[in-house]
Parts: sequence; C-alpha cells; structure tokens
Amino acid sequence: MSTTEKHHFQAEIQQLLDIVIHSLYTDKEIFVRELISNAADACEKFRFTQASGTPVYQPDTQPGISITTTEDTITFTDTGVGMTHGELVENLGTIAHSGTKAFLKQLAEAKKPDANLIGQFGVGFYSAFMAANRVTVLSRSHLAEEQGWQWTSEGAGGYDLEPLNDLPRGTRITLQLKDDAKEFAKPDALERIIKRYSNFVQFPLELNGKRLNTVQAIWARSKNDIKEEEYNEFYQYVGHDQENPLYRLHFSADAPLAIQSLLFVPARNFEVMGMSRTESDVHLYCRKVLIQSKAKGLFPDWLRFLKGVVDSEDLPLNISRETMQDTSLMKKLNQVLTGRFLKFLEEQSAKEPATYEKFYEQYNRFLKEGVVTDFTHKDALGKLLRYESSTLAKGTQTSLADYVQRMGGEQKEIYFLLAANREAAESSPYFEVFQSRKFEVLFLYDPWDEFVMDHLREVEGKILRSAEKAELDLADTTPKTGALSDEQAQALAKWIKEILGDRITEVRASKRLVESPAVILESDKFMTSTMRRLMKSMKKEGEASPDAQHDLEINPAHPIMARLDQIRQTDPALATKVAEQILDNARVAAGLLEDPRAMLKRLNELLEQVLVTKA
Repeated sequence: MSTTEKHHFQAEIQQLLDIVIHSLYTDKEIFVRELISNAADACEKFRFTQASGTPVYQPDTQPGISITTTEDTITFTDTGVGMTHGELVENLGTIAHSGTKAFLKQLAEAKKPDANLIGQFGVGFYSAFMAANRVTVLSRSHLAEEQGWQWTSEGAGGYDLEPLNDLPRGTRITLQLKDDAKEFAKPDALERIIKRYSNFVQFPLELNGKRLNTVQAIWARSKNDIKEEEYNEFYQYVGHDQENPLYRLHFSADAPLAIQSLLFVPARNFEVMGMSRTESDVHLYCRKVLIQSKAKGLFPDWLRFLKGVVDSEDLPLNISRETMQDTSLMKKLNQVLTGRFLKFLEEQSAKEPATYEKFYEQYNRFLKEGVVTDFTHKDALGKLLRYESSTLAKGTQTSLADYVQRMGGEQKEIYFLLAANREAAESSPYFEVFQSRKFEVLFLYDPWDEFVMDHLREVEGKILRSAEKAELDLADTTPKTGALSDEQAQALAKWIKEILGDRITEVRASKRLVESPAVILESDKFMTSTMRRLMKSMKKEGEASPDAQHDLEINPAHPIMARLDQIRQTDPALATKVAEQILDNARVAAGLLEDPRAMLKRLNELLEQVLVTKA
C-alpha cells in the first residue's frame, strides 16, 4: 500500500506560484540566495532551540550549510531544525505563509528579539522553480520523536509527501534544473553567485566541500573585539583597494532604525585619478544577506566616494527581497546615515586635524557639491569647509567657525576673495581695503567656491560677503599729498566715462583703493567677476556671452590719476589711450579681458611715446 500523500494547490495559490516563477524576480540567480537564506534561518532556529535547553535530535551535529552539484542538479543541505509533516504542509504547501515570521513572533513573545533570521516573506523557497522543473525536499525535524519526510513537486498542480526513515536532522533540497538553467550547476558560476549574495552568512557554507564564507560580517561584531588588521582586510575585500582606508566609521543604532554599518573612506579620491565619475560602493544588507549591491539612495550622491556595508533589520522589502518597498523609510535611512557620517567628520577634524587635512585635500570637492545640492545638510557641511586666510601663514587653513571666533567687534561679515593663488590674492586691488582695516579675508582658490559661498550664505549668523561686493571704506581718510580733490576726482571720473562710453556702466572715485590706480566692479550686486567667468566657460558654442555690466573705480590718490587729470587738458589723444589702458589693466586684474591684442597694441604705442619723450 502506497504511503505517498497527494496534495493539490488551490487555484489562487497556483496562480501566485506562476507569478513567483515567471514575474516576481528580475534575476533568476536570486533563487540561490533565497535557498541559502532559508537554510541559515533553519540553522539559527536550531541554535536558539538548543540554547534554550530543549532536547534535540543529533545534538552533536553543528549547524551548517553545504551545497553540491552534478551536471544538472543543485542540492542545498542544512543541519538546522528540519521540518515535521505538519510544518512541511504549512511552510511549503502554502505560499505567502512564513514559518520564520511565526518563529520571530514566538521569540518576541519570549523576549528574545536578537534572533539573526533572514526570511520574513514565505515565498523565497518557490524561487527554486524559476530554475528547476522538479524540486525534492528531504527533511527531518530536530524533535526526537519525529521521523523524516520527502516533499516533491514539479510546480504544477501540487506536491507529493511521503515518509522516509534514517534521515539526519535538517533539510536537503535538490533542484532538477531546466535546460536553460544548467549553467547554475557550474561550480564557478555558483561560487560567484554565493559570494555575491551570501558571503556573510554566519554558519559554515561549503560548495562541493570547499568553504566559501571565510570573510566575516565584522560589522555585526563589537568594535572592541575587532583588530585593526581585520578592519583593513575587510576594507580591501569590500572596497577592492590594496591601500588601507583613510577613515572608517563602525556604528550601530537602535532608533529610529535598527542599523549596523561599517563605512570606509579610501585614502585616494578615484575621481581625480583620471577615472570617470564613481558610483556609490556601499552595499545594503538585511541580516547579512545582500539586498542591493551599490545601493542607490542609501547616501546622497555627493557621498559617492564611501565604501562599505549597511545592514538593517527594519527594511520593508518587497516580496522578492530585491528592492525597497517603503521609499520614505529609505529616505529616513539616508538621513540617519548621512547625519552620522557628517558628525563623524566633524569629530575627526577636531580630534586629528592632520588626518582631516589629508581627507579635505582629496574630497573637498564632494563636500562643496553637497553644500550646493543638499539643502538638508548644507549647514553641517559648511562646518567642514577649510580655507586659507589673510591672517594665517601660507598653507594653513581655517574653518569658518574659527574665523568667526577671531572676528573683532567692528567686523560684521565674513569676507572672502577668489584668486588663482595666495600671491594673487594679496596683490589684488580688492584686498587693499581689508588690509588697511585689518579685517581677515578668506582666500579661495577653487573657482566653484563662489557658488559654494552663495549657497551657504551665512555661518553662525554672519553673512558671507565677496570682497568684490563689500561696501567698505579705508580706515585712514586723511588726504594724501598730490591727491585729487573731491571736485577734481568727480570731474576726472566724468571725463573717463565719456571716453570709455558703453564699455563701462559707471566711473566713480574709490574709497577702498590704496596701491592700485583703479579697480573694476560688477554693476550687478548679485554677480562677481569670477561668477561671470564661470558662466562664460559653461556657455555652449554659438551662445552669446553674458552682457558685461562693469563699474570702474579710480583711486584719486594715485599718481597716475593725478597725471591723467593734467594731460587730459593738454594732450587729449594721449589721455584717451591712458584711460583705455587703465580700464584694460583693471580687466586683467579681474580676469575679465578676453582678447588682449588691442591692449597690447595700445601699450606698445604708449611705451614708444614715453621713450620718445625721454629721448
């Protein structure tokens, strides 16, 4: 008499099985991950059951997972809790029922919430039918009084269930592969899949007798138990980098989300090494099983230089465990992780300034990108910026907060000046008034820093102001010998404006110049010369350059202006050339002269005229 039991799937369950097999998963190889995850769950359940003192069958057999292959089969074997007849019917005969979910509920009720279980969804087992036309399950429960069972199905109509004796504890699943899935039985291909998704399963995992998961999920261990060499080895594994990382952040959080994370900052910025724009290299795990490689949305784009792993138990994954289901929770995860990393950088900048200086040299452009693009973290990023200053030695950088602490009572704003280098900044006509007033000025050498300052706007209540836009007068207003009077200066400015015409918007006497004869300023209070140069560099071929709106300020105390005021009466032609040369000199100083040919021709004429006069 046959002891085989025939079980039929209900019509709606059969329909759901078809969805699992044909539509649910985007990548067929996912079945390997799902079956290993289920095996790890079974081992974890056994570990907890045995630890609770419950008598178990074959107590000396340690939990573990092994996988073997033939040309057309793959067999997954675990020495976990195994299943009884009733559990086989309930767990494998009913799609969307989760034995693991029920077990977690029991643990929660028993106040043992630390079970490291993966499966929550109850359909992962059925992913096997994507690759197999027949699945056979042999299982023997850990309960001493139970016997073994064989569950067999071809995924159509139902399954057979019959008793078997002399089975070891645990579960063995054999997949008879379809013709188009036999590639998965190749050891090399299978090893690649296992190492990608399941390399950090906490139980020994073997493929055809070879141990695969030799790298530990050290992010789940206590920091006190991990050696420096282990961190470096793990970074080299996950970051594909032979150098040790510059920074690492290993942290856990319980609220508002359960997170275990291990993040690394490479010693070098790969984007500036001639490589293309990098992608995030932080991988998302759920209970040590890979959910998304190079997870998008886990961090903002400006943190794409990070490498490492994030593991969270709170991920509400979709039914196939391939993508996030709750985007709002993903945003929350992003916010928590980003905030913690920024806090870490701030702490490190104070704790180890020399190391932070190395980090800033490599990654300052990413921080600046964040200021411009990420309003949420803009202020926190502003604290991490560093610049040279007029009051500090060359090569020494300061934070904006430290700048504010040094401000005197007379100074109300934070001033910055963009220049090619420190020498250019210190010799700039825009710097003269600050030097006279003994006001500190930040020297910015990256052209994009002006956009950074424009987005940052203020620090600790102090407005950030471009030196070109600062409305400051010289501290010493005592008239100098030979300087033009106010009336003479106004008359000269009016004459220069008539000579230059539309090339300049306004000409006026300056109260900010000391050594320079003139300076050019943007008429638009929201525009600077640097910003205009950047706009010009970004314009497409054939587009018109942005219209120039420049003012010219002249220095009434400079000998050139005093002499120009004299010769405009006696030699208008020479005075006209000088006025035009003064404008072009100011344009050169501001980096705004596009075509120097006319200026050079005029300059040669002036030199010739001077030499003839001297002769």
